[in-house]
Amino acid sequence: MKRIVVNMQNALFGNAIAETLRRSGNELEPYTVANPDKVLDECKWIAPYALLMEVTGYTPWKLEERLKIRDAVKLRDPECKIVLVVDENAEKEIAKRIKQTKKDGIIDQFIYGSISASYLADIVDSL
Repeated sequence: MKRIVVNMQNALFGNAIAETLRRSGNELEPYTVANPDKVLDECKWIAPYALLMEVTGYTPWKLEERLKIRDAVKLRDPECKIVLVVDENAEKEIAKRIKQTKKDGIIDQFIYGSISASYLADIVDSL
């Protein structure tokens, strides 16, 4: 069972992603963390296979803040996969910057918020 930490700005969206992962048939075990300030502490005891974090233009979900969390998680667990989720329609410039972080090898994957639920689950499973 692969443990996945999910941290989204919108709790409803985060819970929907967690439920999608849980029901995917890919043996994924999601843990929703509502507060970005708690992500690092939760990752310490969960030891996730992957960390999914939403990026927006607002603190504490800005790209720079997410990359600080990424650095701290990778320091403790270099094998943890980092996946950033962004609404590519509302956050066009941020989406470009996230794509570049993937190209630069800083994150393992990025996902646009407009993809289907089954595709999301398969992407996470295939990391």
